[in-house]
Amino acid sequence: MSTTPNNEKSDKTVPFTTAEDAAKLANGIASSSAPSSTAAADLVNRVADKAHATIDRLATTAAPKAQQLQKSLEDTNELLHDRAERLRSTGNEWCDSLRTNVREHPLTAIGTALAVGLLIARLTR
Repeated sequence: MSTTPNNEKSDKTVPFTTAEDAAKLANGIASSSAPSSTAAADLVNRVADKAHATIDRLATTAAPKAQQLQKSLEDTNELLHDRAERLRSTGNEWCDSLRTNVREHPLTAIGTALAVGLLIARLTR
């Protein structure tokens, strides 16, 4: 598999080497000559071992950070739910207080509503 870089205008192609390509190369070398095939296979094995070691090291480093992030997200979620519940209860208390005041003083409530309505009408003209 080959491609040319987007920023170059040339006829040259750049092959991409994958683990499969390296294995095919090692198998092709193995079939052509026995001594060099062992060296190529050893090289592929060493590269694969180093890659596995690097991935393992990265995984052991990343796992605690991922757990820490998950814990932080859970704490934030809990905090947001608590605050939302407090806001709901505060809103319900205000509504109950307003209902009580309107029931105790209906004429004052009607007068206040009329005054607010007139103020809004003046501001919107």
